[in-house]
Parts: sequence; C-alpha cells; structure tokens
Amino acid sequence: MAGMQLVIVTGLSGSGKSVALKALEDAAYYTADNLPAKLLPAMVDFLREAGYAQVAVSIDARSGDTLNQLPRQVADLKARGVDVRVLFLEAKSETLIKRFSETRRRHPLSAGELTVAECVARERELLAEIGGLSHHIDTSELNPNALRAWIKEFVDFDHAGMTLLFQSFGYKHGIPLDADLVFDVRCLPNPFYDPRLRPLTGKDRAVVEFLEANANVNRMYNDIRTFVANWLPCFLADNRSYVTVAIGCTGGEHRSVYFVEALARHFRESRRVLVRHRELSS
Repeated sequence: MAGMQLVIVTGLSGSGKSVALKALEDAAYYTADNLPAKLLPAMVDFLREAGYAQVAVSIDARSGDTLNQLPRQVADLKARGVDVRVLFLEAKSETLIKRFSETRRRHPLSAGELTVAECVARERELLAEIGGLSHHIDTSELNPNALRAWIKEFVDFDHAGMTLLFQSFGYKHGIPLDADLVFDVRCLPNPFYDPRLRPLTGKDRAVVEFLEANANVNRMYNDIRTFVANWLPCFLADNRSYVTVAIGCTGGEHRSVYFVEALARHFRESRRVLVRHRELSS
C-alpha cells in the first residue's frame, strides 16, 4: 500500500465536512461521502489495486456502532504503509445550532425525537474517541474560503512526526476549540490604540518594532517559548501527532499575530510547524 495518501474527514454535522470534502475533490482526490467505518479497509484495498494515490473519505457519527472500529483501522492502515491523515472539524454548539436553523436541515441523529442541541451533544460523545486521533479545525469563525485554504495546507504539509501548530485569535470572537495550550497576551501594550498601527497586523514591521521595544513583551515571549519547549516531550510521550498552541489578544490582529509568527520562527528550527491566523482568515 505504499504511495497512497488517505484523508479521513470526520467531525460534527454542520461543521463544514462537505466543504472540506469538496475542496479535496477539487484537489484531485478520489472522494467518498458518508462511508460506513467498517467498509474503510476494503475500500482502501480496492482503490489501491485500482491505482488511486490520493483518497479522501468522510466518516462520521452516521456510521453508528461501527464507528468504534475506526481507531484500530487507522492504526492498521498506517502499519501497512498508508499515509493516513484524520481531519476533525468542529464548531461551537451555538454555531452548529444556528447553522441548522438557517439551512432548515434536519440533524442526522435526530430521527424526529431529539432537539438539535441534544443531537449535537450526543454527536460529541460518539466522536470523542476519534477526536484523539485527529488534527482539529474549529470552523466556528471560519468562512468557506478560509476553511478550503486550511484544508489545502493540511494535505500539502509533511505530517511525519509531531506537527506543532501556532494559531492567533481574538478573545472577542471566543477561544478556539481546537487549542491544546492557550496563552493570553491581552495584558501587553495594544498597537490598536496607535492610529498609525491600527490598520496593520502583527506581521508588519512597524507593529513588530512597537512590541519588541517593550520589556514585558519580550519577557512574555520568552516565558511562552520556554513553557512550550519544556512540555513538548510530554505530548510526544503521549503519542500526540498534533499540538495546537493558541495565542489570544483582544482582536486577534496585532499582539497574538506577532507572538505566533515569532514562536513559529523559533520552533521551525527543530519541529514541523504550521501557522494560522484565525481573524486574518475570516
């Protein structure tokens, strides 16, 4: 099975799985939606024999009782040489409820007996074990174009070993659900209040110089960098494939962006690193 890349798209209904699968289809992946989990090994064998090198399938709570087979299947496929990547899409419960209300869709688990809120809670329980295998993306604040860009980044990236992802966000839009570690930098000087810096972001040189001139910014950066470096071995020992470090400021455009860019530069010297700026993508 060497040479096949398999992307398993899973997660909560209404979180954007259809958008993700369509993005992969547009990227020349063979795609299958709502595949029962128990059929995954047979499908992979068949498509391998047919010569398919890039395959993406959607497997979620609609698989019912066979869903608990997925962790073992993923481990078996990896042992047989398949490049398996599991992508878990999620969103805040209130966001999912709003999406179902706006589209007037019925939740797949409702069967006419449960409310949408009850279905979302039940689905989270059913998918809990799979979540530990996966790279998470919180789509609560993402538009479809931003999600498609993040999907492309996910499949293009070299996932051998642990991937360290740094993500900036704005607290006024909520803490990302996909974060493993969260750091709050709102106590630091805010470039937003300088009219010259307000239209810029933490990537711009003028903002960088403004922040680096402050001793507390440098102290906070050193503390976060040291904390992440000290605890990464524990995540590795726990067989984690992905660790997401989220840095938050008020709006998610200046201080948090600066910190993410600086931390990513440092850790790229020894780790596989991805960068996301949630509020700059929406």
